[in-house]
Amino acid sequence: MKTIYKIAKLELANLFYSPIAWFILIIFMLQMGINFGEMMGSLGRFQELGRNLMNLTARVYYGGMGGLLRGVSSSLYLYIPLLTMGLLSQEFSRGSVKLLFSAPITSWQIVLGKYVGIMIYGFCLMLVIGVYVAIGWVTIENFDWRPVLIGMLGLYFLLGAYAAIGLFMSSLTSYQIVAALGTFVVFALLNLVGRVGQDIEFVRDITYWLSLGGRVNTFLQGMVCSEDVLYFIIVIAMFLSSCFLKIQLGRARYSGLSKMMRYGGVFAVAMLAGYVTSRPVLKVYYDGTYTKANTISEASQDIVKRLDGGMTITTYVNLLDNVYSFSRKGVLSDMAFFEKYVRFKPDIRMKYVFYYDEVDNPKLEQMYPGLSAEEKAKKVVKAANLNLDDYLSPEQIRERVDLSEEGNHFVRILERDNGQTARLRIFTDMQKHPSETEVSATLKRMVMKLPKVGFLKGHGERSITRNKNRDYSLFAYGRYFRHSLLNQGFDVVESELEPEKDNLQDIDILVIADPLEAFEDWELEQLSDYIDRGNNLIIAGEPKNDEYLAPVLEKFGIRYVPGTLVQPMEEFPADLLVVRSTLAGARLSRVSAGWRRSIFTMPGAMGIDSVADKGFRMIPLLVSRDSGCWNEVETTDFVNGTVKLNPAAGEREARMVTAMALERECNGRNQRVLVLGDADCISMGELSAVRRGIRASNFSLIQGAFCWLSDEELPVDIRHPNPIDNKIFLGISSGTWVKVFVKWILPSVLLLLGMILLLRRQRK
Repeated sequence: MKTIYKIAKLELANLFYSPIAWFILIIFMLQMGINFGEMMGSLGRFQELGRNLMNLTARVYYGGMGGLLRGVSSSLYLYIPLLTMGLLSQEFSRGSVKLLFSAPITSWQIVLGKYVGIMIYGFCLMLVIGVYVAIGWVTIENFDWRPVLIGMLGLYFLLGAYAAIGLFMSSLTSYQIVAALGTFVVFALLNLVGRVGQDIEFVRDITYWLSLGGRVNTFLQGMVCSEDVLYFIIVIAMFLSSCFLKIQLGRARYSGLSKMMRYGGVFAVAMLAGYVTSRPVLKVYYDGTYTKANTISEASQDIVKRLDGGMTITTYVNLLDNVYSFSRKGVLSDMAFFEKYVRFKPDIRMKYVFYYDEVDNPKLEQMYPGLSAEEKAKKVVKAANLNLDDYLSPEQIRERVDLSEEGNHFVRILERDNGQTARLRIFTDMQKHPSETEVSATLKRMVMKLPKVGFLKGHGERSITRNKNRDYSLFAYGRYFRHSLLNQGFDVVESELEPEKDNLQDIDILVIADPLEAFEDWELEQLSDYIDRGNNLIIAGEPKNDEYLAPVLEKFGIRYVPGTLVQPMEEFPADLLVVRSTLAGARLSRVSAGWRRSIFTMPGAMGIDSVADKGFRMIPLLVSRDSGCWNEVETTDFVNGTVKLNPAAGEREARMVTAMALERECNGRNQRVLVLGDADCISMGELSAVRRGIRASNFSLIQGAFCWLSDEELPVDIRHPNPIDNKIFLGISSGTWVKVFVKWILPSVLLLLGMILLLRRQRK
């Protein structure tokens, strides 16, 4: 150990007595100082201007591409080859290696001594970063130090891997420039190797593990993963062992085959160790962020814990799909989407089935009109340089599974060992992949009974299967719309009343939306029984058909105000109502908290009045403005006609309630009812409407309402702790001083120190 220490000390002295080491330190500090100074100066200016700042630690150090540590990780590879290129190559060029070989020291002592020396220099680089971390610790309130230190640990591991590679390359040649260039080449190869053999499963696992690209990202996100820690240790050990072999084999004669076997053995042992340590069951994680940003929420963790037994996720990828598709080369990247879940359930098995079959793809049909699925597939694989033999034919895939219900689009089928299945889809928005909310909702469907929503039909009500403007198919049953009730975990069905048969027995939330004809007595009796059982429901009406809902509303002691509410505005019809949430509405559920900052549009709405006490607690949710709003009973043409308040006709100007929530205890459950004065406000037409100057949030009305009606069961609560580092103790002037200090003063001090040391060394 003493010998290793002496060699390391000598190597470190040589470094600091050379201009290159000081030059790298100064450039390193200057690079960080520019980025850090600009960031801190901007934050101080933003705060003094009154802007809200959030999660400042991540923003300054590791969040996004502008973080300090991310900047270091992207440029660290430029510095290390300049430091390592002469570690052993200069020994060979000077001939001093013979003295090393003749000295009473082992090859391992030579390798470790020089490696420890360069790592001590690397620790000095980390100390430079520590200066900027200390500034953040002092200036940011509630500084989140754990993820920053984890990020620095990752950078040190990365530096260690670079140094081991550089040391090995330095042992291969007597030319320092060649050693440096060779080191850069190895860096490039280790970053590119992850793309090799991705269509062959075994090769894919090896090359993907060996890839150096992105390995430090987990650390920079504030999380430690045992796989990444062991990866750096194994890679460092592999290159140091190779360097040892190079020196040891140079001390005596060995055959070429013997040398190859020794090097191959080192590589094989490293690959085996890497493969074993990358198995999910052996991985250990630590998320150092305060908000636990790298971890699924506690609710999702609880869902995963209930999934006893094994589970297989089979992904079906259609070559001809226009919604989402990839080849075998993208399998490992796709698996990464489930990494957070595999962390808590490592026995999840991932399978991929690639096939081609007919699918709704207008672009492909336009390119190859009239061709069969096989002919289109041949065109696609030729253009994409793929192999058609890797894809199942339509006949082969149909023998395995029926995907016609999905239209042969991309889908994942989750199957537990007990036979339970569920489907997880890709969506047509920019994000494509399901978020934690949709994944957890699908898993939750497999471990517990979730609310069943029944949309009443048979009287011309709004449909969940048609796609007309008045219908509800988008938010209720939209397969490729991530926020639809179906994809948020609800079971969605259409329910029809039948004589002498109660079809509402298993319905948890009943939706009665704008019936166009009156209910018969036996139907009202069935609805009354449903209400008396304490079940939840939504009632939505329209001014022309409000009489058909009057017998149902009577059960709750409320009624619709006669006429259509008007609120005259320029450029829009008078019956377009713009309403806001009450404070009680914003407190209705965790999802409705944003209602206070939102507006909602209701074209052709009615007011809601309380007329009797039926034991319900009434909570006004949405209300019109105090003045300029009344119930118009005379005018029916709101586009061409003119509205005028006429109290004599029963019209009254007042603040009208347009959405009312009702609650009561009934049969041991908390019964919840939502009454809307407009059925159009949640229709497909209104949800997709765009009006200049009006940014409505009608869809959030649906989300908040169904969250409340499901007793907060859905959507899954994936909230994480809110960040607490939201304030910086800097203003415009102090931020400027910090910028000057880190950009100019610190590098100047380091430059002066280096010049003094080098001059003193030169005099000696």
